[in-house]
Amino acid sequence: MNACDAHGRGARSIGLFQRVPVSGGLVLALGVAVVVGLPIFLVMTSLFADTHGIWDHLRENLLAGLLANTAVLSLGVLGLTAFFGVSAAYLTALCEFPGRRFFSWALLLPLAIPTYVMAFVYTGLLDFSGPVATFLRQHLPAAAPFMPPIRSTGGVILVLSLALYPYVFLLSAGGFASQGERILEASRSLGLSQRHLFFRVLLPMARPFIFGGLILVLMETLADFGAVAVFNFDTFTTAIYKAWFGFFSIDAASQLASLLVVMALMVLTAEGWSRRRMRYFKGRDGRSAIRVRLTGHCALGATLFLGGLFAVAFAIPMIQLIAWVVEAWREELHMGYGALFSHSLLLAGGGALLTLMVALALAFAGRTSPGWLMASLSRLSLLGYALPGTVLAVGMVRVLSGFDHMAAGFLGVFGVALSGPLLQGTVWVMPVAYMVRFLSVGFNAISSSLGRVSPSMDEAARTMGVGKWALMRRVHLPLIRRGMITGSILVFIDIMKEMPLTLMTRPFGWDTLAVKIFELTSEGEWERAAIPAVALVAAGLIPVVLLVWQKEKVNR
Repeated sequence: MNACDAHGRGARSIGLFQRVPVSGGLVLALGVAVVVGLPIFLVMTSLFADTHGIWDHLRENLLAGLLANTAVLSLGVLGLTAFFGVSAAYLTALCEFPGRRFFSWALLLPLAIPTYVMAFVYTGLLDFSGPVATFLRQHLPAAAPFMPPIRSTGGVILVLSLALYPYVFLLSAGGFASQGERILEASRSLGLSQRHLFFRVLLPMARPFIFGGLILVLMETLADFGAVAVFNFDTFTTAIYKAWFGFFSIDAASQLASLLVVMALMVLTAEGWSRRRMRYFKGRDGRSAIRVRLTGHCALGATLFLGGLFAVAFAIPMIQLIAWVVEAWREELHMGYGALFSHSLLLAGGGALLTLMVALALAFAGRTSPGWLMASLSRLSLLGYALPGTVLAVGMVRVLSGFDHMAAGFLGVFGVALSGPLLQGTVWVMPVAYMVRFLSVGFNAISSSLGRVSPSMDEAARTMGVGKWALMRRVHLPLIRRGMITGSILVFIDIMKEMPLTLMTRPFGWDTLAVKIFELTSEGEWERAAIPAVALVAAGLIPVVLLVWQKEKVNR
């Protein structure tokens, strides 16, 4: 009996391993998951490290304030972006009024402005010494005391909301536009007014799309470092930076980062839950809803509201940046911006190339070796995008310092002494850090394109004697070329705008445009920071234009 039981267990074990065959793609996915997961694992294990009383000081004096600030900021930004994004999406998707076609794409342009650029523009404009406050004190002294301070909780919430509402607008517009004409006709036939129709039919049906956009906003809010640093508004991201570079304690920074990892994982879980519940089935007729034509005061109000939103979220910041560039251009010509541009381009190009290669390999591995294990490893490999750059910076430094320590010990056995670290603080590892951070962006673009390639094409090629590599080179790569280009551009621009990860891991003196903006805004030099800011915004417009083109193509 025991022999039979043992034989049965052995057969089941063999069957289990047969269900998960070891392949090159699986090994590759495991390697990528280890590279992504190791920094996060080391950050989490730092909870038990000895910080020599620094963590106790942070817990007793700062932790409660950090939690309160993060909660208030998150709730405020979620509420304001929901108002801006949902109302703009409803008006452009289901209503007809003067300017609707323009606003349907122009309201996406603020995506090109990094949050820290939006922050220093409005701080420079509305601060006590800024042009707006100065004008009020000189010409309208009675109104000057009633101007709310921009350096406040409300100020940072407003600025972040102006920069992040396009996430909600984009997804909500798709949710409203996907509601067919037959559903709306049936609702109107029941006697529902336009207001009741919105709250009882349209809003509930678009709720999964709205929730998906708000999840993205929440992730960006938790990850933001530059904007809150400009406002001196303490959150976990700024506290991690101060613990590292102020208290010179990587362990204390890691312990703060571990709490932020928990928050990010909770948000990521909520995002997966929202996508799991998202279901949409189109009616047989497939007809889009007929837009309600607004007239009179309603049409004027819609145009003024969306025009004001576009002005404060994009037009005014761009006008102010260009004005500052004109003022500071001659003085800044000798400040070595050529080196900053070249550093930014080299890092973005290297990071985008490495990310593209890993994303391609991971996408093809998932296609050739499907299964639950591959799906789990792929999900773990994409976790870096859900984490703030400050957290990944702490984790990467801990990994690199551990590797350098082991390398020094190993070489010391042979009498070789290192004069400095092998990897930590070098420019060669920065593309790896960017790959960990933005792999999800490149992978999603490539995977979606690869998913459109029918498996029957692979089977037909194999029957003709085409091997795996030839199939990839001659069939797959030409068909997914557009997705590869899109993913590369998006990753390139994200790396150009990435500031905390670059700031905390770059070699000494290896500055970029984003780092230069942080240094100048930390000193209140708004005009000088405008030149690198305009360069970043111009680069950020490329993926936004691609996004608008794709959106218009779908709507035709």
